[in-house]
Amino acid sequence: MARDYYDVLGVARGASDGDVKKAFRRLARELHPDVNREDPGAEERFKEAAEAYEVLSDPTRRATYDRYGHEGLRQGGYSPAAEGFGSFADIFDAFFGGGFAGAARNGPVQGGDVAVSVEVDLAEAARGASVEVSYRAVARCERCKGNGAEPGTPIETCERCGGQGRLQAVTRSPFGQVVRTVACDVCGGDGRVARTPCKVCGGEGRTTAERRVSVDIPAGIADGQRIRLSGRGHDGERGGPAGDLYVLVRVTDDERFVRDGDDLITVLDVPAPLAALGADLEVDTLDGLESVHVPPGTQPHDELRLRGRGLPPLRRTASHSRGDLRVVVNVVIPRRLDPEQRELLQRLAGTLSDDNLREPEHAGVFSKLRRAFGA
Repeated sequence: MARDYYDVLGVARGASDGDVKKAFRRLARELHPDVNREDPGAEERFKEAAEAYEVLSDPTRRATYDRYGHEGLRQGGYSPAAEGFGSFADIFDAFFGGGFAGAARNGPVQGGDVAVSVEVDLAEAARGASVEVSYRAVARCERCKGNGAEPGTPIETCERCGGQGRLQAVTRSPFGQVVRTVACDVCGGDGRVARTPCKVCGGEGRTTAERRVSVDIPAGIADGQRIRLSGRGHDGERGGPAGDLYVLVRVTDDERFVRDGDDLITVLDVPAPLAALGADLEVDTLDGLESVHVPPGTQPHDELRLRGRGLPPLRRTASHSRGDLRVVVNVVIPRRLDPEQRELLQRLAGTLSDDNLREPEHAGVFSKLRRAFGA
């Protein structure tokens, strides 16, 4: 189902013609293939934006669309597929005159970015780690040193474009015929061709290579955060700089803890008698087992804290310490009592009063308890 044209361009329904044109130009430059080489969906999104612009920039079509939507346009005979755009470059050049892509192909072109993901456990996320990642990236061909020619063979002027690297073409658009400049289909815009293409890269000057790099994972990193390594992506063309490597960090779940910012939350099972009497118990932390004091009269879901046993802030300063470990108490009620245990609990129940309750609004509960046990 076609998206709303106003949503595609990101403008309001009452947007002026100038706002519509400005929004389309912004999208067009963002989605151009020389900018989005690694995004296979960029071309389709650009075509969608171009279709929206065709309609919203035409007063008659826009009025029809505002009143009847996509169905009204179809009934009126409008079909974007019949408007004469054959390719991404055709659409872009019809609106921008053909200079954007051609200039990029003749000069240095920055290499595309690469994205990889790594997994670390919660302890590694807390203390930081060094992780090695491997990925494939486009690199300069070592055999031909990037010129595309078999070593010792000449590179000649392209006969098709006469060394210009560009050709002129005429394209039909909604605005009539447009004369545009396109990269030469023989030399790819370089103006020169290798007489004997390199055996390794086939004349491309670049190959795909396996790379390995060590990535420092900073202490305190959270699941889903990215690390950017400049210049570690695909190599550029014609002397252009390399792209960047983006490392997506996935922090695996730890069944002992739940993360809440820099704090960690864990659950401690405390038998009911110990919750009433108080005790010192051991609890898991990222640094090993530690003792935690359970005060007398601890209630279910009470929270105890171990200061500084959480995670460090990602951008730590002298005034920022580690978060806390928050221990949630789960009071465990005894089951499967033997006769002696049952008798002891009955005797205890018979001695309790409403004053033993922590909160006065619960007064009267132990009277029911004594009746239930026949005390």
